[in-house]
Amino acid sequence: MNGLFTFEAAARCGSFSNAADELNVTPAAVSRMISRLEEYLDIALFLRQPGGVSLTEPGQLLFDAIARGFAGIESALREIEDRKTGTETVSLSVSTGFTTHWMMPRMAEFKKQFPAVDLRFQLVMGALSGPVNDVDLGMRFVDGPDERHEAAFIMPEILLPICSPDYMEGHAISGRGISGVPDTMINLSDAQPDWSKLFTPANGINAQNSMIFSDYAIVVQAALLGQGVALGWLNVVAHWLRTRALVPAREHLMVTGRRCHLVRLRDKPVRPIVGEVRDWLIAELTADVHAVNDLYPFLNISASGHNHLAN
Repeated sequence: MNGLFTFEAAARCGSFSNAADELNVTPAAVSRMISRLEEYLDIALFLRQPGGVSLTEPGQLLFDAIARGFAGIESALREIEDRKTGTETVSLSVSTGFTTHWMMPRMAEFKKQFPAVDLRFQLVMGALSGPVNDVDLGMRFVDGPDERHEAAFIMPEILLPICSPDYMEGHAISGRGISGVPDTMINLSDAQPDWSKLFTPANGINAQNSMIFSDYAIVVQAALLGQGVALGWLNVVAHWLRTRALVPAREHLMVTGRRCHLVRLRDKPVRPIVGEVRDWLIAELTADVHAVNDLYPFLNISASGHNHLAN
């Protein structure tokens, strides 16, 4: 068992040194334990490289099996704890922006719908990416399900420039938007795709000022406070558009071709409550975007890709 625990940590961390830090032992001890396991199995589990280690094909087979076993153990421990406390926990890997600006305004409604559920968040500050090994559900921009993951479609990736109503009133030139270059653009430092030049005309004139943050929650907060024009991911800002705390800065949408899903590992045991929370999230997001489409018909969300939104 010690060998399997050590192997799992080394495979997950990608190096004996990092695994040693996690296990509070020396790298030499990790190396010795892995060598004993390989000797017992009479096969190499790792390719040793200067920058770390990578799994061989047999090593990957063993790691996948151990991951499934650990997931089952984790699920059993969680169920034991839930039965003891009378609550169920559901863990989500989502962006700080989504948590702050979409989930938090709905927590009262969520608790009304799921009074015995505790949500736990694994927050992603920058671009929405990373594994979902340690959570029940992760919001990710992926093509769809794959060999390791189930995926429930939410909506296409739709972006639009957003600002507060007060900023719009003070800066709008045309009847329904800011047609020129805004005096301040609020950007996400690692935004993909890059919309920082959205308002830049052909002559290359940029906004007079820019505010750049690594956390999208702050980008949206700055827009709510009337600091300038920001990039709005519809799956994050739909609530504020629906309540008119934010408004479209101009009649312009971008549909990137990427698709937003809620994904989960296939190897994790299926708990009914996870499916119920997933379906609630999708239904609420769908209702939000339908409402935004009705409020701002000039955006033509349906014609821009919203017709593929989950029903």
